[in-house]
Amino acid sequence: MSGYHRRARTEAAGPGSGRDAPDGATARPGSPGSPEDPEGPGPGDGPHGPARSDPAPPPARTRATTVRVWTARLILPLSVALWLLSLRAVPLDRMRDLGLLQVLPPLFWTAAALLTLGFCLALGDRRTHSAWLTGYVLALIALIHATPTLLYPTLRYSWAWKHLAVIDAMIRHGGEVPDAGKFSVYNDWPGFFQLHALFLRTTGLDSAVGYASWTPPFANALLLAPLLLLYRSVTRDRRMVWGAVWIFYSCSWVGQDYFAPQSFAFLLFLTVMALLFRQLRSSALPRPDPRRRDGWPPGLLVGVVLIVAAIVVSHPLTPLMLISALALLSLPRRSRRLAVPVLIAAVVLTAVWDATVARSYISVNITNLIQSLTEPDKNVSSGLAALGDAAPGQILLSWVDRGLSAAVAVLALAGLLARRWTRRTGLPLLAAAPLPLLAVNAYGGEMLFRAYLFALPAAAFLVAALLLPPGARRPVPYTLAVYPLILAMTGALFFGYYGKEAVNHYTLDEVAAARYVVEHAPPGSTIVTLTADVPDLDLDYEVHRRVQLAYQDPDDQRVLVRDPLEGVTGFVFGATEERPAYVVLSRAQDMNLYVTGALPTEVSGRLRTALDGARGFTLVYENDDAAVYRYVTPPPR
Repeated sequence: MSGYHRRARTEAAGPGSGRDAPDGATARPGSPGSPEDPEGPGPGDGPHGPARSDPAPPPARTRATTVRVWTARLILPLSVALWLLSLRAVPLDRMRDLGLLQVLPPLFWTAAALLTLGFCLALGDRRTHSAWLTGYVLALIALIHATPTLLYPTLRYSWAWKHLAVIDAMIRHGGEVPDAGKFSVYNDWPGFFQLHALFLRTTGLDSAVGYASWTPPFANALLLAPLLLLYRSVTRDRRMVWGAVWIFYSCSWVGQDYFAPQSFAFLLFLTVMALLFRQLRSSALPRPDPRRRDGWPPGLLVGVVLIVAAIVVSHPLTPLMLISALALLSLPRRSRRLAVPVLIAAVVLTAVWDATVARSYISVNITNLIQSLTEPDKNVSSGLAALGDAAPGQILLSWVDRGLSAAVAVLALAGLLARRWTRRTGLPLLAAAPLPLLAVNAYGGEMLFRAYLFALPAAAFLVAALLLPPGARRPVPYTLAVYPLILAMTGALFFGYYGKEAVNHYTLDEVAAARYVVEHAPPGSTIVTLTADVPDLDLDYEVHRRVQLAYQDPDDQRVLVRDPLEGVTGFVFGATEERPAYVVLSRAQDMNLYVTGALPTEVSGRLRTALDGARGFTLVYENDDAAVYRYVTPPPR
């Protein structure tokens, strides 16, 4: 064989072939496990493809096989039907410290267990077309993330309502919002909000509230494309690819998929990572041009840099996660030419943005950022909730969340140790990328959760490599053997994702009370609440002053607990007819106090009793779930 042909075969195989990889060269069109082969690799295949060049004959179709195939196909529509039927009459008013967990009927949980079983059956049979696996994953996304949207009469979660208010304010002001107060951080990273403002102006819609409710299922469905591209870039074993996808969705309990810049930026982050892994010479997918040297095609590199720019202008944390990931991926020689150009672009764009547009935020918070560098232990522990004052159900939920996160970490580490070939994929580096940031900043107590979120795509694959290794001689029984573990992961997700829904859920009466305040409060009014859990109350935030009593300093909280009327009067005294104060009490705020223990639960009732007869306070609006009091400082007696 000539030297030219030897070099050509080596380049086609790429790094990780030959003695270093048990799986052989990159797939050839038409070979088992290649994109043209719907059945994927057969027994004895390595993670990237067949261990031998001779294609194995397709397994003979037996009666048992036919029954199994049709069972997997029938379970999908059946489980979806059971899920939809289970949502017909859910008593949302009975939610307490376990949220939706305690009000969803047994039929819902039957549908979830059946859906997981059907997926395992479909995953273990190589005859199952990818369309069925896609259907199962989309059904899982719908079951988890569309359930609250279908049950609730309006948008869930207080921060989603805040983001609607930011978009509305930016439209009214044509860009930067003056006098934004605590909301000024959104002026420094406006990309997500300006994108939606442009969409609303283009379509003529009055508000994003109509489609914001569907953000969780829609955002998770969009994640499926980069996840598949990422996983298919490191293996051609279909069981591992789709198993990793299922594990990702069944372990993503953090809940950063609502209408927020984080969900948008995380999608872009994962897209950049998937495109980078796709270009690696060791990618299991066929390269567009095998003769091309390592490096980005110019057009694609420009597109990736534009995605990085969109991340930089939309969210303060995600660019740092991206830089950390690219820095680690620049260490191996095989990915250096791909990771370094994007790393340079990310560093330059982030530095320029922080030094110009975001300078006001950076300059104010630079002291806290520097202090965080010296307290890495506090950064980690700040994400662990103090459980002493929380409701009993919340303590259970917190431990389940911690257990699921720890299980993912342990299984991923076991997968890394047991499947040595995964160490050459770059995914271990991607999983470790959030760790430096975890030690650098607490990010308002959320860094631990964000680190888990950004590590999960890579960690899910390592778990799948451990649980669903290639080469199983009887893949269906083997897949069913891990069904209890996969089902347990999915079940644990519901604790973290549904456990706080008593607070996240709002009624139309609560929205109506907030709208009354916003429509009647003159500019300069003070709006007082116990917690932040009042939907749409932040509309016109730049012209009103907000006071949230549960988040004041301990001295003010002690006054409020001892004498609720005195505790409120201290924040509203001096209000006039031109600039009155409003006190808003509501169902969700009471539930927040009960669930979190931020204040004694009886404070709300005592406060309302005190306000009913207090000088200067007038009940101006009331319904079943909320009450609004208007206050004007009375003249001295």
